[in-house]
Amino acid sequence: MRATDADRDRVHEVLRAAYAEGRLTWDEFDARSSALLQAKTYDELAGLTADLHRPASPVPYQPLPVLGGRTNSLATASLACGLVQFPFLALAGIPAIICGHLARRQIRRTGERGDGMAITGLVLGYAFTGIPLLIGLIVLIVVVASR
Repeated sequence: MRATDADRDRVHEVLRAAYAEGRLTWDEFDARSSALLQAKTYDELAGLTADLHRPASPVPYQPLPVLGGRTNSLATASLACGLVQFPFLALAGIPAIICGHLARRQIRRTGERGDGMAITGLVLGYAFTGIPLLIGLIVLIVVVASR
């Protein structure tokens, strides 16, 4: 089976560790590093580290984990509600705020993507829900104070 660049990188780390620990001389390390550049299969990679005390790690293919590859759905909902509140006013602003806070909590717990979307939904939700409420409160205070 053909080896990937990530597999070669792992073998190079094993070789560097063996050289640092004194299990390889500089000439052996240099020769194996040069052969590593030409290696195309797992068998060739395994041969470069077979005599070392540690087994070569890239023999079985192990894909690298993708952290936070999924976007949080509540973050998407928060952004969508924040954007559509222009025609709907507070009817969409309140769900934008609620979804934004829930999304940020889930993102911190699960490591999903979408924190920026949740924050944008929160800002839009607070801005377009809070500003009309604040203006209404000021008008109410002015009306009551003028009597």
